[in-house]
Amino acid sequence: MPAPASAHEDLLRDLCRTPARISPKYFYDQRGCELFEAITGLPEYYPTRTEMGLLEQWGADIARSVGPCRSLIELGAGNCEKVRWLLPALQPQCFVGVDIAGDFVLEAVQRLAQDFPGLQVRAVAADICAPVTLPEDIASQGRLVFYPGSSIGNFDPGHAMVLLRQMHALAGEGGGLLIGIDLPKDRRVLEAAYDDAAGVTAAFNRNALRHVNRCIGSDFDPAQWAHVAFFNPAQSRIEMHLQACEPLRVQWSGGGRQFAQGERIHTENSYKYPLPLFMQMLSQAGFTACTTWTDERDWFAVIHARA
Repeated sequence: MPAPASAHEDLLRDLCRTPARISPKYFYDQRGCELFEAITGLPEYYPTRTEMGLLEQWGADIARSVGPCRSLIELGAGNCEKVRWLLPALQPQCFVGVDIAGDFVLEAVQRLAQDFPGLQVRAVAADICAPVTLPEDIASQGRLVFYPGSSIGNFDPGHAMVLLRQMHALAGEGGGLLIGIDLPKDRRVLEAAYDDAAGVTAAFNRNALRHVNRCIGSDFDPAQWAHVAFFNPAQSRIEMHLQACEPLRVQWSGGGRQFAQGERIHTENSYKYPLPLFMQMLSQAGFTACTTWTDERDWFAVIHARA
């Protein structure tokens, strides 16, 4: 399916930059969602199992901190697996799964409805980088915005602040945010998590090119691009790139671009925010009264912040 005009223009602008870029949102077509689901089960990829362990261990404490919850709104919901650990403890009246991959999240939300009879469910296909419009029947009071997976790290600090402020507005007065963040740690652990031995993350990275081809009619050949991932200590972030294996030219409707051998397309950042810094960001976004749970190695944190 071609991209909307604005998205088409954004893609072309980013591809013509030096260095070229592709937004990480283009990872998440149907195949990309399936590959990411596979990544979360890899031995090197600690964030998902660490966060799920925290939700399982501290679910009752989280529920006490949150209090009455009418609507649980998960941003970037994907397969909705993490929210399963919260639903029995929070017992919301309604769950809203928001994701850019509309068909994928719709299937996941329908599975939730089967497994949790009585729970009202909604699926919203939306890019969470823009303000999210919820269905009109979602109560404005008693909202908890859930943003797991350390996905806030995919945004540079300025864009992360914009997103946190949008989450504050979405939560509404008296609502809150439950968010997971990946904390700084040994670079060997970090780099292995984003460059696994089985090559699943590499396939995930290259799949973005197939998605871009469908969006703008380009002719990227994923086999011509190598997956590159490394920790940038100056920025406290993992960077993912696609590197041209040979000199090549990519065409799209109305234009194209030459890539030299070794030239890269920057596809993702994953910032690892120290906990004190992230607490300051939450405060600047308007959140207060934060409660934090971390694992025994201090690798990951789940934070409840009141709006």
